[in-house]
Amino acid sequence: QVQLIESGGGLVQAGGSLRLSCAASGRTFSSYVMGWFRQAPGKEREFVTAVTWSGGRTYYADSVKGRFTISTDNAKNTVYLQMNSLKPEDTAVYYCAAGLLTYYVYYSRASKYNYWGQGTRVTVSS
Repeated sequence: QVQLIESGGGLVQAGGSLRLSCAASGRTFSSYVMGWFRQAPGKEREFVTAVTWSGGRTYYADSVKGRFTISTDNAKNTVYLQMNSLKPEDTAVYYCAAGLLTYYVYYSRASKYNYWGQGTRVTVSS
């Protein structure tokens, strides 16, 4: 049974930092793309960042470039999202996802991912 379990969310002041973790289990993910998405109240789920587990290539939404960093720990089967210089508009539930994606243009499309975590809430106060 595939499981993606996020952790690390919480309340932080604007300008602060948080690190989210996504522990993956239940299968071998070396061929998968791992993504982070977020959903703010009343808004659609949006792409944040993705990484290819095999090659470590990374992709970011323009809104988080230079502030967020995605990384993997293969030994722990864990994906991290380091979030710095947080802004109130980063407030959302953050979801980890895994997908067998052939083309990089699919990486930002939530519908292309096969597995999802339950989400972890991030609140940034002004």
